[in-house]
Amino acid sequence: MAQINQVVGKGISVKGNDIDTDRIIPARFMRTITFDELGKYAFYDARFDENKKEKEHSFNNPKHQGASILIVNKNFGCGSSREHAPQSLIRWGIKAIVGESFAEIFAGNCQMLGVPCVIAKADDVTVLQDFAEGNPEAKINVNVFRKKVFFGDFSIDAELSNERRKSLIAGSWDTLGMLVNALDKTKEKVQKIPYLNEFK
Repeated sequence: MAQINQVVGKGISVKGNDIDTDRIIPARFMRTITFDELGKYAFYDARFDENKKEKEHSFNNPKHQGASILIVNKNFGCGSSREHAPQSLIRWGIKAIVGESFAEIFAGNCQMLGVPCVIAKADDVTVLQDFAEGNPEAKINVNVFRKKVFFGDFSIDAELSNERRKSLIAGSWDTLGMLVNALDKTKEKVQKIPYLNEFK
């Protein structure tokens, strides 16, 4: 199972309150069988105009390519419950998100995919966003175990529920990993489920 005590990577900031799931991944790009190609559509309408020409956006900025720590503001991920939103961010390269607050369903979807969503005070988020913008190559450490975010010579408090913190640290967020880790018990359980055995 994949235990997540910390996530370390370069930072990227997307500013603004109430950024909903349709802004994260427009609905017209959700007609797909797999999530594999969704990364290129993350924040698409904010990144491109009607002629597909690039707008000014952090996800288009070459200096932020390869970033994995996303820093956001209030109520990030509000709107619909679509899993495509965190999937598009993951496919772009995001592995952890620091924000002032998150929509509950969005944060839950991220948790199930192994992406910590940690909450920091508004002033601290602003400092972290400014740091990421001014120091695009600097590493940021989202430390789930210590409930801190470390960057440069600084650190800020980062909150998440004890349940989610324990799940990430233990690796129990990874349900597939849990099934594989207990393969003998999984097989034994499958044998007892009638509809899985009637066509043998």
